[in-house]
Amino acid sequence: MPIATVNPANGETLKTYDALGAEEIERRLATAEATFRTYRTTSFAERARLLHRAAELLDEDVQDIGRVMTTEMGKPVKQARAEATKCAKAMRWYAEHAEELLADEVADVADAKDSGASRVIARYRPLGPVLAVMPWNFPLWQVVRFAAPALMAGNVGLLKHASNVPQTALYLEDLFRRAGFPEGCFQTLLVGSAAVEGILRDPRVKAATLTGSEPAGRAVASVAGDEVKKTVLELGGSDPYVVMPSADIERAARIAVTARAQNNGQSCIAAKRFIVHTDVFDAFAERFAVGMRALKVGDPLDEDTEIGPLSTEQGRADLEELVDDAVENGATVLCGGERPGGFGSGWYYAPTVLTDITPAMRVHQEETFGPVATLYRAAGLDEAVALANDTPFGLSSNVWTRDEAEVDRFVRDLEAGGVFFNGMTASHPAFPFGGEKRSGYGRELSGHGIREFCNITTVWHGA
Repeated sequence: MPIATVNPANGETLKTYDALGAEEIERRLATAEATFRTYRTTSFAERARLLHRAAELLDEDVQDIGRVMTTEMGKPVKQARAEATKCAKAMRWYAEHAEELLADEVADVADAKDSGASRVIARYRPLGPVLAVMPWNFPLWQVVRFAAPALMAGNVGLLKHASNVPQTALYLEDLFRRAGFPEGCFQTLLVGSAAVEGILRDPRVKAATLTGSEPAGRAVASVAGDEVKKTVLELGGSDPYVVMPSADIERAARIAVTARAQNNGQSCIAAKRFIVHTDVFDAFAERFAVGMRALKVGDPLDEDTEIGPLSTEQGRADLEELVDDAVENGATVLCGGERPGGFGSGWYYAPTVLTDITPAMRVHQEETFGPVATLYRAAGLDEAVALANDTPFGLSSNVWTRDEAEVDRFVRDLEAGGVFFNGMTASHPAFPFGGEKRSGYGRELSGHGIREFCNITTVWHGA
């Protein structure tokens, strides 16, 4: 993929960029290493001051950067502005909490009398330059949720962003520069995927984080493993949205529309598989299909648009293949299932609900990255749990029930990094985020996220 801004609403190429050459990559890696040597010694107060300033600047830029994101990857502009605002809030959260999250942990030496220690502490120390390989779907948030904790921990960042959001990637580097961070604290590397291995193998790069596809995650993890470097991976999901008889069906159906359609359906934590108890299936299905059908598809820069184009032409083609395969194998289309008319060369796809899904259909196992929902009928609790887990992914999950015994069962048995009851999955800087199975490993956000790229040093004092 060329490094370029291509407007998904009309297919027009707006800007193209040359990839960095070997000499420039070397210069930036050397700068990152040199900057880390001094930046790692700065105080939490100084780092917090800089990050607060970045948040202030981002708030000032929200209108402009919102339009840039929408133009680059197609999300409705209201959602783009909300993403920018969320990033500023996350920066402030880490600026205010990093010092306590990384405070020395004092061991109880009384429980280790035979150790010969008078005092032992665990100290969190930064690792160094961290490479972030990031996707296009939340082009600010995915980066900030790595960058804010990494910078507050004393690390420096190297960003290899998706090739279709270069303006957003360059904006991030400029944002941290304008905030006053030393040169080299955060650098955007405009490079293609082929350059990632060489950068990751460089001994100056100490760790990597990737959000993206499973093949990309496997490639980065393989190289990092070969180099014995820490990685955190978030590789997508096919999250279940389970509705049990005790749920508020009206509310569950209304929120289900948002849970599936957010970001044009291109969210790792969007609900994708809707598993509904047979006793309430018909009532939920009718309301859900009506809500999906009512979403306004249009120009993502229009303030009233709820569904914009998919980010790439290939992304739409992949989605169409999954839907067509399902229909050919017996799925029922409750709404959508086609390209909406009137959008010219834009990469639009209608909000879609499919039911009568069987294991013979690709959509049963593969992630639908767009506004397509699959709807399943479950005869009872056991079948609901089995269907929810019948996926290679395990990022998050949603469950609607007022039955405490069912709550306990879902928490115990769902194979996912999160279980959200009576509401849709959302990320927040205070809560750990990550998955299991093929959704990846490690955690972002919260104290768990900031500690991922720290060396936990045991400091021992003799008696």
